[in-house]
Amino acid sequence: MRFVRNDGGRAAAGFKGETGDCAVRAIAIATGMDYRDAYELADGHCRQERASKRRRGTSAPRTGIHTVTFHKIMEALGWRWQPTMTIGSGCRVHLREGELPAGRLIVNLSRHYAAVIDGAVHDTHDPRREGSRCVYGYWMQA
Repeated sequence: MRFVRNDGGRAAAGFKGETGDCAVRAIAIATGMDYRDAYELADGHCRQERASKRRRGTSAPRTGIHTVTFHKIMEALGWRWQPTMTIGSGCRVHLREGELPAGRLIVNLSRHYAAVIDGAVHDTHDPRREGSRCVYGYWMQA
């Protein structure tokens, strides 16, 4: 699986520095949406969150989005969730060649989201861990 360095248009949109915006980057890259539009979409969903006993505070597009909120964003965009791992099943799908379908995907990794386009990982850093990174599931266009 190839790696392509891609910030999803963050720098072009006028954002500076590095931050924990992997969900927004992945949405911008996989959907082809402008980074600023993806950021505003995520921000709108994050502002509707309510704190719970399990989560500390609300999420934010700049520092990380809670899984529940990310699911709502992707469903609003019309994408479909495909889990690849269940409790107790162990890792069956890895971030390597031939283990993911072709097309535009957003993969859910441990504490990270990344865009995969036709077998190439698009991100600001290489999350593959030499092909051993476990994929918990992925989003694909419905």
